[in-house]
Amino acid sequence: MIRCYCETVKNVTVSVPDEVYRAARIHAAQHGTSVSRLVADFFWQLSSKDAEYARLKKVQDDVFTRIDAAGKGLRAADRLSRDEAHERGVR
Repeated sequence: MIRCYCETVKNVTVSVPDEVYRAARIHAAQHGTSVSRLVADFFWQLSSKDAEYARLKKVQDDVFTRIDAAGKGLRAADRLSRDEAHERGVR
């Protein structure tokens, strides 16, 4: 994904050990990018993972709400016995 600085950006100062910075510069050079771009991409990944987690949590909550609305709930007593489960699998 190509991003450009078409709007104002924030500067962030971080402290990392020399060997980490050196490795980041080497990685960036090998991939034709900059350390700043690596950091920005890392932040984008963090925010997208948080958004994906929130989306999946909402899906889960919606499923549980529908189960509860159906009046069935999730009860251990409603589980199939081992023999019933194997019988279903054979069909």
